[in-house]
Amino acid sequence: MTTSIATSAPARDDDAIYRALSTLDEPVFVIRDEQGVAVTTDATAARSAQVLAAAPALRPEALGDNSFRSDHDVRYAYHSGAMANGIASAPLVVAMARAGLLASFGAAGVLPARIDEALATIGRDAPGKPFACNLIHSPSEPALERAIVEACLRHDVRCVEASAFLDLTPQVVRYRLTGLHRDRTGRVATRHRVIAKVSRAEVAELFLRPPPPHLVRGLHEAGEITAEQAELASSIPMADDITAEADSGGHTDRRPLVVLLPSLLAVRERIQREHGFAQRVRIGAAGGIGTPTAAAAAFAMGAAYVVTGSINQATVEAAQSDAAKRLLAAAGVADTTMAPASDMFELGVDVQVLQRGTMFPSRARRLYDTYRAYDGVESIPAVERAELEQRILQRSFEQVWAECQQYFRARDPEQIERAEGNPKRRMALIFRWYLGRSSGWSTAATPERVADYQIWCGPAMGAFNDWVAGTYLAAPAHRHVAEVGEQIMRGAAFTTRVSQLRAAGVRLPARCSTYVPAPLTTIESR
Repeated sequence: MTTSIATSAPARDDDAIYRALSTLDEPVFVIRDEQGVAVTTDATAARSAQVLAAAPALRPEALGDNSFRSDHDVRYAYHSGAMANGIASAPLVVAMARAGLLASFGAAGVLPARIDEALATIGRDAPGKPFACNLIHSPSEPALERAIVEACLRHDVRCVEASAFLDLTPQVVRYRLTGLHRDRTGRVATRHRVIAKVSRAEVAELFLRPPPPHLVRGLHEAGEITAEQAELASSIPMADDITAEADSGGHTDRRPLVVLLPSLLAVRERIQREHGFAQRVRIGAAGGIGTPTAAAAAFAMGAAYVVTGSINQATVEAAQSDAAKRLLAAAGVADTTMAPASDMFELGVDVQVLQRGTMFPSRARRLYDTYRAYDGVESIPAVERAELEQRILQRSFEQVWAECQQYFRARDPEQIERAEGNPKRRMALIFRWYLGRSSGWSTAATPERVADYQIWCGPAMGAFNDWVAGTYLAAPAHRHVAEVGEQIMRGAAFTTRVSQLRAAGVRLPARCSTYVPAPLTTIESR
């Protein structure tokens, strides 16, 4: 909540000017009176002086697309994106939902039983509140994709954040179409919302268009959607929202947001003209959103909403270890790098991770290079094999393979079947064991594996740390996820007003131009 901070006299010193600019629910005027140039939120004072420039009231609730807020039933056009392995935890989602903000549960890499448990917890602790569940494309583990969709349908989850898709699959289409119907006015109404996170225009097109007829037909023939839903499928796009994912943590193509966002907005307009959907698909922005300035810039470019990721991993509610959160809180903007991804290892796909304080990136790259060089673990020279087993895996290939068999029997038995008689596939699973376990060592703070922590992170983390340096948010113990979102949106509104005044030719003192986070109780008590 933004509380009015009435100024009894025109502001002339830095602190008073900053307080006037921070009064977001009142217009601000730059005036010239008999004492010189000043800033005020008092319209009466402005009328009795020469107004040099003005900026309207701008509450954080006004940023972005109003339909995003109304459709998702949230206060801000702000979304805390999914962080895999349940790092975007049930407590994190509940905290955001209770604050009236949207967050996605990080279902990627989580066993189906744990997904069920998490969704049940969210439904119990935040009943009726908005939230989403991550649906990640898993080309090597289709059973996991189906399990997530079935869990979402079972728990009546009304929104999924679809990520890492290279093409549409039957399961994401099934989720979108289930519950599709005509309401009492004859309008086509969806029960399930899809937020697609993409980094390429060709992938965005898949979600901007209706579901492919051959997938719709297959789902109908399998009895997974009704005849009515199959018929209505051509009248809706696959997604309600598409997030332009720029240079982010985890899966990323590291596209510059200033290039990607306008590109997707243009694609959206072209396809909207072609299909004439009742409501345009909204385009949001993610990747590099770690400060109010970044959020304000995204809104200025036309983003309907903004998505944060890396910065939420260092919050109190995230299911990340305190040791990892300390590493994140010390990260700079140049402390990330790319490393092989566990879920798309064989395809050569990389993820962005924290480099400072861990040897995971170099060790993961060594495993991928070995995978490319040999047909199976039996082909690896003895000296090289010993080094991999002792320095990276810290156990024999046979021991790792035994653990892989036990793991996939509970998760996706087909993985073991596909590896039987295929040495290359078996080697991939052995090496993926390290990549998969390394993120778990991080979340569990496994002391003997500190050098192997895999921490998904983008440069936004360093930008956030720079912004909050010297404030109460510098300490990870003070970083509550909903409060971080509140501060970024409040700061984005502040930054936007400063930009409006600058565009009118106003030169503000440097101290007054940057929003400094203060505890919300302090702001609300002014």
